Amino acid sequence: MPRTMRGMAHLTPLIAALTVDLSQLGTADGEAPRVIKLLPAGTFRARDGRPAECPAWQLDEVLAAILIAEANQRETRYVIDYEHQTLRSETNGKPAPASGWFGALEWREDGLYATDVEWTATAAAMIVAKEYLYLSPVFTYDKHGRVTGLLHVALTNNPALDQLPELQVAALSRLVSLTQSVIQEESAMDELIEQLRWLLNLPVGATADDIKAQLQKLVDQLSNGQGTAAASVDLVNLVNTLQQRIAVLSANQVDPARFAPVDTMRDLQGQVAALTAQLSGREVDELVVAALSDGRLLAAQEGWARDLGKSNLAQLKGYLDTAPKIAALSGTQTRGNPPVDEPAPGLDADTLAICSMFGNDPAAVASALKE
Repeated sequence: MPRTMRGMAHLTPLIAALTVDLSQLGTADGEAPRVIKLLPAGTFRARDGRPAECPAWQLDEVLAAILIAEANQRETRYVIDYEHQTLRSETNGKPAPASGWFGALEWREDGLYATDVEWTATAAAMIVAKEYLYLSPVFTYDKHGRVTGLLHVALTNNPALDQLPELQVAALSRLVSLTQSVIQEESAMDELIEQLRWLLNLPVGATADDIKAQLQKLVDQLSNGQGTAAASVDLVNLVNTLQQRIAVLSANQVDPARFAPVDTMRDLQGQVAALTAQLSGREVDELVVAALSDGRLLAAQEGWARDLGKSNLAQLKGYLDTAPKIAALSGTQTRGNPPVDEPAPGLDADTLAICSMFGNDPAAVASALKE
């Protein structure tokens, strides 16, 4: 059922005004009574024969407890006016001054009482002077006659006023207006709660307490734990600022398609270094072997040449490019034929190469070495 229909279904109580003899309440020391009886206990009817919809009105301790609880929750006190002018002001245009106010209700064995009545000076004087003799509480009841609510009270001198149909129409109209206002407030509150559920990412069934708890977490986070005692936060401006920062970071984010991870780069660098060393070692080996074969390097220079090539290949190349080739070291002295006899026994190949380079007679060198 839509909310409006539920509200209208709830607006079906019957309304009555009952007359209570104010003089029966008595006064203390010539003062207007501060405790007044509003409704009697048990079943009761009006002197004009009402109610017509049910055998009688009913009020007991359980029903009274509901009225008392409602009074305790009210933010405004009940008004006591003159001649029900609160209901008539909308039609006759006249003001509706209060004669008194009360807010506390109490159940006693004989009925429902208002226990903290505050009369205006004018009303108190008229009550003491017996210028007003009756109270007329306006209340709602259901089809069984059970009293369901208390609207307000009037000072009156015309008990027959209770029978006027326009009184009930005016009371019902006012009750409908008040209830519709409450319905509108509830509808706005439900909409606000729904928006808060969405904002806080809460499920549909989240209660007001759940929303309050989540909001408190948000307040603590935004205030660095200081709560509402901290300076207020412009949440909309904060969200806009964060969105701008996110946009800047997204624009400057590293593109994985253009940049490789550090570990991958290090692995590639290691592989390149290994391949470079391998190629360099192979080139050094080729240079050294070639230089040994054509006499640019002596056998004694091989280790030095290889170390130089590993540390500075360009320098090794520069040395070999300028080193003279020694023909004696690039082939055999017998042009491939086996020697007839050893010209200088006791000389090794290096000594023989040196003799050939400087034009020395190997036999003379061998003889000199022997001496």
